[in-house]
Amino acid sequence: MKKFLFSCLCILLFAAAAFLLPGCGGGGENSTEPATGRLTLAITDAPVDDATAVVVKFTAIELKPEAGDAFTIDLSPAQSIDLLALAGGSSRALLQEREVPAGRYQWVRLLVETQENQPTSYIDLESGTRYPLVVPSGAESGLKLIRGFTVAAGSTSNFTIDFDLRKSVIAPPGQAPNYLLKPVLRMVDNLAVGAISGTVAPGLVVADCEPQIYLFTGAGTTPDDLDSTPAPDVDPLISVPAELDVASGEYRFRLSFVEVGAYTASFTCDGDLDSPEGEETLVFAGTQDVNVSASQTTVISFVQ
Repeated sequence: MKKFLFSCLCILLFAAAAFLLPGCGGGGENSTEPATGRLTLAITDAPVDDATAVVVKFTAIELKPEAGDAFTIDLSPAQSIDLLALAGGSSRALLQEREVPAGRYQWVRLLVETQENQPTSYIDLESGTRYPLVVPSGAESGLKLIRGFTVAAGSTSNFTIDFDLRKSVIAPPGQAPNYLLKPVLRMVDNLAVGAISGTVAPGLVVADCEPQIYLFTGAGTTPDDLDSTPAPDVDPLISVPAELDVASGEYRFRLSFVEVGAYTASFTCDGDLDSPEGEETLVFAGTQDVNVSASQTTVISFVQ
């Protein structure tokens, strides 16, 4: 089975400037109309190994209020987005300040269009070959994230959905020419996230090294590989490649949309050997504790 290593795909959810609209939801104190908020939904990504494009066709967004029925916001026209064109924390809007009811929500679902043997959504490889990218049951069930969140009236609500595609894109035997996308999702509050950036000393990047940074939840965590083994094994929260800065000779990296808290960052040359479906022994170097603060970028360095 061939595996393609992805960094993190993040969806910027709810740059939602929630507000009250006189006469059309959330009027005066005697109004019985519900309050509303505005929803902006964007998408972002980071580099991916072995691919030159990863295009996903998004067709709709479905939201489930805690006190009501789910409703769907169609994307008209549907948006085919090359995730690899988005890097370093940039984003592309799926929804732009769409008005939605204020209140508590149970889940969000992204509906996508994928079709076996047809490149509706697709992956382009460095070889120049294009393959269909299929989300199992994507047209019916979409990409669903079950996590409570609130769109507040009269204030701004900002969240990010992170797709960890490094664990998710495979070419399963017997399904050629199709590749499967099975995203692992998490949601963070943009008001309580920061970033980590840093460098790796050139001397640590030895021959045949594929430099990769792994981030684990909690300080003093013993680093481990990507795998499907249940706890107490430790799975990295995020992993990204370190890329050569020709001007300085250092290898640079950035981890975006990291929730406030304590983490352990580790460097390895064995990133290309790591499969989420197996148990590998990776050699980690320069493991260190990192504290992330809201709206701040914490800078670290891995040195010899």
